[in-house]
Amino acid sequence: MKLNTKTDHGWSKATLDEVLELIRKAHGRDIHLFDENFLANSLEKRLTATSTATLPAYAERLGRDPAEAEAFYRSLRITYSEFFRNPLAFALLEQPILPGIVEEKARNSRSELRVWSAGCATGQEAWSVAILLEELTTTREHPVPFRIFATDVSEANLTLAREGIYSAESVGNVRLRHLREYFSRQGDFFAIAPRIRTRVDFSAHDLLDECTTCPPASIYGHFDLVLCGNVLLYYRPETQRLILNKLRRCLVTGGYLMTGETERHIVENAGGFRAVAPPTSIFQRVRQKEGE
Repeated sequence: MKLNTKTDHGWSKATLDEVLELIRKAHGRDIHLFDENFLANSLEKRLTATSTATLPAYAERLGRDPAEAEAFYRSLRITYSEFFRNPLAFALLEQPILPGIVEEKARNSRSELRVWSAGCATGQEAWSVAILLEELTTTREHPVPFRIFATDVSEANLTLAREGIYSAESVGNVRLRHLREYFSRQGDFFAIAPRIRTRVDFSAHDLLDECTTCPPASIYGHFDLVLCGNVLLYYRPETQRLILNKLRRCLVTGGYLMTGETERHIVENAGGFRAVAPPTSIFQRVRQKEGE
């Protein structure tokens, strides 16, 4: 495993593998799926947090302290999210991507417009899309129904997402008219309005679960848009391909995938998608073979 050469801990591969194996046994999960540098950086942070001088000493601690194994595993979870992160990508969603999907649904009298926010963290991304779709669909003579499924592996994240209450700093990217229309002020905090709350279904789902493709709460997938921002970059290339293949299978042909800006090259190299408007991080599912 390639480590940061700046570390002071004098790690050997054997000791590092021992640590990862202890954590695997504690959780039944293979954390080798994560990116090497991400794992190394996470370990360095835990050594600092626990005032542990060396990796061998940390390995000893893991052997006698299951709670530390849990703490390390929690540190691998993504907890950061923003409203309307990546302004250019959200501008493209607002016009022309989401209006185009809405018009297509209206023309063909198809049921609902379906969105999946995968790895939703504390919910800001899902709420952002809900606001855009609420504006687009409810102003029509014949409103187009939509539903957003937001999933995360962390129950702690999901609890915060369902609460839908955010600090003033957290809503800094939200337009003033959206704040007035879709939030209510609660002291120094802003709460998602009830009519937006009903649009998003939060549930636990592990993107790495090999037994499922789409989130069980969605029943059958068939999504028009999948959001998976700043998730792929934390995993090894083979895991990235596994996740992207899963997301692709959940999309309708012609459906859209939006990732983080730094993840564009990962999607471009994976195949099965075409870039919609480089250099944004929005892609469209293309048909690769007959029947796909």
